[in-house]
Amino acid sequence: MPRFNSSAIERAEYDSARRVLTIWFLESGGPYDYYGVPQHIYDGLLTAWSKGTYFNDYIREQYSVSH
Repeated sequence: MPRFNSSAIERAEYDSARRVLTIWFLESGGPYDYYGVPQHIYDGLLTAWSKGTYFNDYIREQYSVSH
């Protein structure tokens, strides 16, 4: 489970079989599950310079979430 050096996101994990991205945030905790996330979106999060900006641009309003 990757941990990030980020001011917004502590860590994330991805279940490729279910296409579920699980994220833990520094401020609000978690886990938060995002459904229907393709592998390339998770890969983008892993390599993004700013995890918070990437999350806001490509994940936040794009996928259904549960907490």
